[in-house]
Amino acid sequence: MTSDVAERAPSAWPEAVREEFKARQFNGHVGTRLLSETQRVRVWEIKLAAGERIGFHRHVLDYFWTAVTPGRARSHLQDGSIVEATYTAGETRHFTYGKGEYKIHDLQNTGDADLWFTTVEFLDSANDPLDLDLEHPR
Repeated sequence: MTSDVAERAPSAWPEAVREEFKARQFNGHVGTRLLSETQRVRVWEIKLAAGERIGFHRHVLDYFWTAVTPGRARSHLQDGSIVEATYTAGETRHFTYGKGEYKIHDLQNTGDADLWFTTVEFLDSANDPLDLDLEHPR
């Protein structure tokens, strides 16, 4: 969703997290590495060592992710909630966004081993893809 009004990070979050949310809320890097891009899809890898985190990013395109490894993670979501999740290898989830819909979140590996996902975005979704500034991927 494009807007002239920036979303406000929840006041209960630590100041550093709120500042990052404000600065990166339009970040289209939904992974730690872009593996492939065609006219139809973007394929991303998310690979996080124990304790490592991918910063805030915005999902506007229909997509799915598959957990390559099992693990645990924590995310701050744009509505102020903090979600703890446990993943199994091979687990897959699909997401669809209507015109103007999106999700902003971060992801921190709270487990004791590498956490690895593959994410596929569909470029022919209801929303236009976000521009990627490949000089600042994380």
